[in-house]
Amino acid sequence: MNMKLTEKYPSKEEAHNILDWASKQNPEPWVEHCKNAAHAAETIAQACGLAPEKAYVSGLLHDIGYYSYRNGKGPTCHIYAGYKLMMKKGYFEVAKICLTHSFPYQDINAYGGSDMTCTDNELAFISDVIATDYDDYDKLIQLCDCIASAQGMCTMEKRLIDVVMRHGFGNMTIKRWKAYLGLKDYFSQLCGKNIYTLFYDELAIDIFGDHAHTNSKNV
Repeated sequence: MNMKLTEKYPSKEEAHNILDWASKQNPEPWVEHCKNAAHAAETIAQACGLAPEKAYVSGLLHDIGYYSYRNGKGPTCHIYAGYKLMMKKGYFEVAKICLTHSFPYQDINAYGGSDMTCTDNELAFISDVIATDYDDYDKLIQLCDCIASAQGMCTMEKRLIDVVMRHGFGNMTIKRWKAYLGLKDYFSQLCGKNIYTLFYDELAIDIFGDHAHTNSKNV
């Protein structure tokens, strides 16, 4: 594969405009998930020395391919639909992340969703992309995809179990889990602290409820 991606991504304003348009095409919980993933990506990027705006817009648009879905069905998988849309707009960096965010374990058979309705040529192309070296933004959005739900920030373990409950346990589920846990360790090392501490109050609310977090630091 000869895929040369340049350093190009939209501004925050343009990224929100794209997401607003997409949400009108398919107004489902994926939109809030993207906003929460963007928040997570920006926060972690600030803590570990990456570019916060690039991280934010990458998180905001990583699932943008869901714009093409109606009643849970689309012409191709959301990762490839997102790639095509971002390439059309010239946002090459985000286009790559639309493909890589679903593959912390770099194997096409490790896809964790249920919409892999791609053609053979599309599958071959995705396989080539995910076989390349991931940079820290690929890895960051993979991580944030796994700690941001539509409701807000959550522990990785909760999100992983939720995905399995919705899509089933596959032959590569454990490998995917290990890859995600490795990402948490990687960014915790870059930040110099457990990344969960960056979202202490948000995670406390998710775990203990709306008011319990106010007393949790005294327990």
